[in-house]
Amino acid sequence: MTTSLELTGIHKSFGTAEVLGGVSLKAAAGSRTAIVGPSGSGKTTLLRIMAGFEVPDAGRVTLGGQLLADGPEAVPAHLRGIGFVPQDGALFPHLSIADNVGFGLPRNMPARDHRIAELMDMVSLDVAMLKRRPHELSGGQQQRVALARALAQKPRLMLLDEPFSALDTGLRASTRKAVAKLLGAAGITTILVTHDQAEALSFADQVAVMRAGQLVQAGRPSELYLRPTDAATASFLGESIVLSAQLSGGWAECALGRIAVNDNQRSGAANIMLRPEQLHVTQVPLPSAKQSDDGAACYGVVTDTDFGGAVCVLSVRLLRHRVDAPEDGIAGWDAPLLVRTPALQVPAMGATVQITVAGQAHVFTDPTFAHSV
Repeated sequence: MTTSLELTGIHKSFGTAEVLGGVSLKAAAGSRTAIVGPSGSGKTTLLRIMAGFEVPDAGRVTLGGQLLADGPEAVPAHLRGIGFVPQDGALFPHLSIADNVGFGLPRNMPARDHRIAELMDMVSLDVAMLKRRPHELSGGQQQRVALARALAQKPRLMLLDEPFSALDTGLRASTRKAVAKLLGAAGITTILVTHDQAEALSFADQVAVMRAGQLVQAGRPSELYLRPTDAATASFLGESIVLSAQLSGGWAECALGRIAVNDNQRSGAANIMLRPEQLHVTQVPLPSAKQSDDGAACYGVVTDTDFGGAVCVLSVRLLRHRVDAPEDGIAGWDAPLLVRTPALQVPAMGATVQITVAGQAHVFTDPTFAHSV
């Protein structure tokens, strides 16, 4: 697939504060890319440079083969053919929906009203709304109007700056799906900036993670979720369990026993990661010292439960055999393990459970990690 948008070595500072430190990113034509990162990571500044609202100190921005910025030398925003939808929609409150949607269309444009009606249909809004004002529409409807306005100019690139953050959970999900479907059908290359990791993973073909002005990792959503480069990226994209381990022949010896890993070449000390959904618990009788010393099995005691409706989170204190263990041969590990389980299968407080691991643990290439069990 051909590249539509390409950023090369983008640098940007405000005063003495460096916001972007050499960011490079490619987006394929017609694809959807989500840029995520904590506050202050530089993602919004990067989006504004793409739009032409800011210029880079150094670096190049190319769209469809056209050079839009080469350091401070840049094509003005209004000549770039880029659509932009801000967080709040930024509709004009004193204008009707028709005038908002058609704001960028010439007044004497042939079939202007037909084009406005066509745009309303594209975002699944009734043309009867055209006479209303923005305050007479719901939050989701306002966001769709903002999208219709951005689509009016038939942009080559659509930039979305956290456009769903003001919506409630249910409306947010449905609006996001509708927008993704619309942009995909139109074949418009799209960049979404969001702080919502789940939103990024579900919306995009490519996810780019930023941290402290750097692009840490970019790739398919499943790739980043299951194989993040480091623990910080892993925890940013969802709950994770990071363990210190000893590797050998595609297996790891760790606090959870002997489990498979996704690296057959590495050996020796390493850090591995599991997602909570990979862990499963089964209530069992209290294991004997001999059982608990089995490296292939892992046992624990439920110390707390957090009811969350369909899924509950258990706090489990791991039990493993040690030479200095008490008479029953069981010794506890200090750090509790959080395990998700269906609400219909919640073990009682104090129950002994066996913990099994589904799939493989991921081996980090980065030697640092934030937490271990």
